[in-house]
Amino acid sequence: MSAVFNFTFVPWFRSVAPYIHMHRGKTFVVGIAGEAIAAGKLPHIAQDLALIQSMGVKVVLVHGFRPQVNEQLRAKGQEPKYANGIRITDEIALDCAQEAAGQLRYEIEAAFSMGLPNTPMAGSTVRMISGNFLTARPVGIVDGVDFKHSGLVRKVDVASIQRSLDFGAMVLLSPFGFSPTGEAFNLSMEEVATRVAAELQADKLIFLTEVPGIRIDPLAPESEDNPIDTELPLAAAEKLLQSLPKAELPTDTAFYLQHCVQACKAGVERSHILPFAVDGALLLEVYVHDGIGTMVVDEKLEELREATADDVGGILQLIEPFEKDGTLVKRSRTEIERDIELYSIIDHDGVTFACAALYPYPEARTGEMAALTVSPQSQGQGDGEKILKRIEQRARAMGLQSIFVLTTRTMHWFIKRGFQPVDPDWLPEARKRKYNWDRKSQVLVKKF
Repeated sequence: MSAVFNFTFVPWFRSVAPYIHMHRGKTFVVGIAGEAIAAGKLPHIAQDLALIQSMGVKVVLVHGFRPQVNEQLRAKGQEPKYANGIRITDEIALDCAQEAAGQLRYEIEAAFSMGLPNTPMAGSTVRMISGNFLTARPVGIVDGVDFKHSGLVRKVDVASIQRSLDFGAMVLLSPFGFSPTGEAFNLSMEEVATRVAAELQADKLIFLTEVPGIRIDPLAPESEDNPIDTELPLAAAEKLLQSLPKAELPTDTAFYLQHCVQACKAGVERSHILPFAVDGALLLEVYVHDGIGTMVVDEKLEELREATADDVGGILQLIEPFEKDGTLVKRSRTEIERDIELYSIIDHDGVTFACAALYPYPEARTGEMAALTVSPQSQGQGDGEKILKRIEQRARAMGLQSIFVLTTRTMHWFIKRGFQPVDPDWLPEARKRKYNWDRKSQVLVKKF
């Protein structure tokens, strides 16, 4: 048993190490829906956040309290009132919100103070700092609806939050803000987390929510044939938002997506939507390559895009050295011109730094990723992974269930990214007929 554990633990821990190094010193803003706490997930979430912080990540934690406030209201014989997805906060609802916030802050601080032996919290020292970091303004009267004590973030005290993070503390924010006259306003967790992430220029904004992420077809039913889209470029996310109905409920597809888009447009590189129902969702998203939810990535369109006829020369120049040393199969200009719409490229200031092509085999529900090339000038900067993700997105959009590659030298790179070796006989018949048995290329497959 011990030998088996050692055999699996050591390579796993080594595979996690690059992500530990990558995130050290970075700032994450984590928004936890009140539903997660109501579902009893707080102890494990606290353990995971304490572990993430122990590996050098600066954490701002924003908690929601939607179900807790509703429970308090119903206990007082009141029903929650909403308009356009925003709570109408009258005097009774404001009292309930203050009670719920106080109780939740107590529970959260208690969860981060635990240090029982034989638990992930053993030996941890998490100092939490909270305070009046948010200045708010009223929502006011919108379309004839008076939102009373519901508010919006007017200002974030970035300097104070940053000092607390630099001190080594975890910052805890409740969705409350105060006006310069001392009036309290009920805010939404989602808006607070988004504004704080934008003002801090955080490296990540992470929502732990009831929804598992954004599906490939967000309007279709949940199914294995409609999996979670693990990575959405900002431009694609904005386009998707325009096609979705207006969000009224947190379970509406557009509800969290609109906040992720807003954060990315404000300078947050990556925004995530994760399911709190999955134990360890935070760790799986942050320290595992493929993640578990949906990540919206701020990538400029001019950098990562589909190729056009004007890019043929740049692609030829990029792949030529790799064809000469035998890494790639030689392709003629005519062949690339013919297939140019199948290529995706990364372009910096008019220079092609990476490319790959997707040749679909619809009858076999698969496609070949070919000519994956990254310029020596940008290797090690993640361009290969960006191109791979784009090819995966294009394959899913075509309804393919897998992609495959043929390689003689880069087998391990693909295996680390979820590909599995298969026998050449696995290839679709049309591709098998063109397989060069003398070259003895390894065939690797990644299934979605």
